[in-house]
Amino acid sequence: MKQISLTNRLKYIVIILTLAFGHEVFGLEQDDFNKILNKYKLNKDDFGVLIESHEKTIFENNSKKMYIPASISKLITTFSVLKNFNLNQKFKTELYYDGENLYIKGGGDPSFVSENMWYLVNEFTRQNIKIIKGDIIVDDTYFDKIRFDDSRESKRVDRSYDAPVGAMSFNWNSVNIFVKPTSDNNKAQVILDPDNQYFELINKTTTKNKVTRELVIDVNQPKRIITVSGDVLKNADEKAYYKNVADPDLWTGQNLKAFLDQRGIEVQGKVRSGQVSRKAIKLVTFEGKSLSGVLADMNKFSNNYVAEMLTKNLAAQSGTIPATLAAGVQKINTDLKSIGLGSNQIVFENPSGFTRQNKMSPYAMVLVLKEMQNDFRLFPTILDSLPISGIDGTLKRRMKDESVQGFVRGKTGYLDGVISLAGYAGLRNGDILRFAFLYNGPQDEGKVRECFDQILTLLLK
Repeated sequence: MKQISLTNRLKYIVIILTLAFGHEVFGLEQDDFNKILNKYKLNKDDFGVLIESHEKTIFENNSKKMYIPASISKLITTFSVLKNFNLNQKFKTELYYDGENLYIKGGGDPSFVSENMWYLVNEFTRQNIKIIKGDIIVDDTYFDKIRFDDSRESKRVDRSYDAPVGAMSFNWNSVNIFVKPTSDNNKAQVILDPDNQYFELINKTTTKNKVTRELVIDVNQPKRIITVSGDVLKNADEKAYYKNVADPDLWTGQNLKAFLDQRGIEVQGKVRSGQVSRKAIKLVTFEGKSLSGVLADMNKFSNNYVAEMLTKNLAAQSGTIPATLAAGVQKINTDLKSIGLGSNQIVFENPSGFTRQNKMSPYAMVLVLKEMQNDFRLFPTILDSLPISGIDGTLKRRMKDESVQGFVRGKTGYLDGVISLAGYAGLRNGDILRFAFLYNGPQDEGKVRECFDQILTLLLK
C-alpha cells in the first residue's frame, strides 16, 4: 500500500478540520514573516506582533516585550471611556445671563464647534436681548487650568494636533487659515475661519508665476498675531492650514462675541474668564455629539485633543472637579488592572499617546481589544470609531487592494522612530482577527507601514 507523505497528511488534516469546524485553519508562518522583514530591512527585535483569532494565537513575535505605542494608546482610552460612560452620554455647554453679563459655561465637550455655537446664539436671540451691557464671561472651571499636561511631549508646536485642553473649548481649539492666489504680484487671499478678534492677521504674501519665497505661517501666541508671508503660486488651489490657540476660554468667548454681533446683538464689555454668578439664570443648553461620534472624532483622525478632553471627563465623572488629567489616567490604569494588566505589560501615562512615556506589549494591546470584542455593548461602537482600510481616516490611502479594502479597522500610531497599528481584521467567513503591530526602530516609516499592510494582506487573501 502506498504511503501518504507528511505534506499530504497535513493537507488532509486541514480539510478534515475545515469540514468539522466550518472555517479555514490558517496562520502566518515564521518563514513568511522573516521574508517580509528582510524585504523591508526590519530588525526582528524592533518589531512586536500578536495576531489572534478566537482563543488561538495565529502568530506572535516579541508579544510580551514592551514598546512605545504612540497613538494606538487611544484604543486604551476608548476602552476606559466605553467602560465608564453610558452610550447615550452627551457633554453640555450652557449660556447664563444675570441682566448685565452673559456667561458661557463649558461641560468638557470636545466636539463643540461653529454649528453648535450658532445653535446657542440662535436660541439666545429669542430672549429679545439686543444689548449686553457687561462682559462675556467664560466659565471653564469644570476642568483644571492645565492646558498642556506634562505627560505630553515637552516640545510645543503650533499645529492643531498639539491643541490645548479646556472645559470650555471651541473648534478643537484651532483656527483654520485659508490661503488662495489672486492675480500677479498681488497679495494672496488669506482668511481666518472663524473670523473674530482673538487673532490679528498680517498678510505679507505675494501671488507669483514662480515661487521664490516659501510660504510661512507664524503664530505669535502671546500677542495673538498670525503672520502669513511668502509666495503663493498663481492658479494653485486654495489650501487650508490649521494652527492651535493658547487660551481656549478666551478663544471661545471671542467667537461667541463675533457670532452675537452677526445676529445684531451688541456686547459693550470685554471677554474674560470667570465663574457663573449665583444670580445668573440659565437660558440655553446645548448637548453635544453622542459618545460614538466623539470617539470617531478621536480615532478616525487620531485627535490628541479629544483624547485628553475625554480623559478629564473620566476624572470629573469619578468625582474629581476641577478635573485633572492625572485623575483620569489613574482611572484608566484602574480599568487596565481590572483585566489583569500591570506595569510589567503596560505603562500608561498619557491618553493620546503623544509621548514616549507610554509603554506596552502587543499582548496588552490585544487583551484590551479582546475585552471590547467580547462585550457586545461596546464592540459595535469601537468598530464604528476606527479608520477603515482603503476607505477613511488614517487608513484611507492604505490597503486599497480588493482583498483587504474595508476588511481592516485599526488605529494607527506614529512618533519619530515609532510606528504602530492595532485593531481588527475581518475574514470573509465572518471570523475576526485581533492584531497589534508595534515597531520601535530606525527604518523609514513608509517601509514599516508597507510591512504591516503586507502581513495583513497575506492573512486576508
